[in-house]
Amino acid sequence: MEYRRLGKSGLQVSALSLGSWVTFGHQIGDDVAEQLMIKAYEAGINFFDNAEVYAHGKSEIVMGNILKKMNWDRDTWLVSSKVFWGRTATLKANQRGLMRKHVIEACHAALKRLQVEYLDLYFCHRPDVNTPIEETVWTMHNLITQGKILYWGTSEWTSQQITEAHYCCAKHHLIAPVMEQPQYNMLHRNFMERDYLPLFENFGMGTTIWSPLSSGLLTDKYFDGSNQTEKTRMDLMVWLKERALGDVEKVEKVKKLYALAKELGMPLTHLALCWCLKNKNVSTVILGASKLSQLEENLKAPDSLPKLTEEVMAKIEEILQNKPQIVVY
Repeated sequence: MEYRRLGKSGLQVSALSLGSWVTFGHQIGDDVAEQLMIKAYEAGINFFDNAEVYAHGKSEIVMGNILKKMNWDRDTWLVSSKVFWGRTATLKANQRGLMRKHVIEACHAALKRLQVEYLDLYFCHRPDVNTPIEETVWTMHNLITQGKILYWGTSEWTSQQITEAHYCCAKHHLIAPVMEQPQYNMLHRNFMERDYLPLFENFGMGTTIWSPLSSGLLTDKYFDGSNQTEKTRMDLMVWLKERALGDVEKVEKVKKLYALAKELGMPLTHLALCWCLKNKNVSTVILGASKLSQLEENLKAPDSLPKLTEEVMAKIEEILQNKPQIVVY
């Protein structure tokens, strides 16, 4: 397993990590979740991603029970949580957002569900336009100084919002965000390859990218017939499935990528994951899996990296035709 620094921090994260969105506490049984975490850990994965909103908190409970049962040395793995959406289906005032009250209470609740003394990474899951940025960054800073979290970051924030957070931290001599968790894949590129470039250069931000397979679209199952007999993650998130499969232009591109992957002697999944890993600004690629065989196959993806030569990358660009344009003033 390759390990990469999380941005300019000294923290090392495995190039591949395991996430629990949709799966833990919802799509799969706790026994399968345990198998997945054991396999991931044994393969060298050291980062497990979670959030307060996943399965309304049950995802963190499942993961926490597994971490306690395995009793792996605490200095060999990292766990995250995210705050913004809240945990319950019906929310009352102050149960959602990035105000000091919710951030602190959500952090304490996540620590309890995960059964840990501190969170390695803590993300602001979305920006909160109703809370002053000063209030949020001060709260994150204080949680770090209290030892309840080690690093804080953002998820799906704009470049401007992240820049404002950094400037606020610099002004008040606070600990700044270290990482952003954006969606990034062959079909979704603008944030990582255009908007965030100043963040990487000016602040040394790291990234923990999600949806590297575009919610399952960038896999073989829509072309080899395997999707006919199993319930996919997108079947459980109908809106994602309709958005992905309803875009005819995207589907045609994926068909061509599938053909290219076969020509190279690898699954489309490997092509998609390796493509993400080729980006130097990607700290870790978060994998999602609903069964052990799926995770085992994805863990083999880095073996295919040498096949993604400059020539192959050029062929991929010819198919995608979506490389973000960088405007220089």
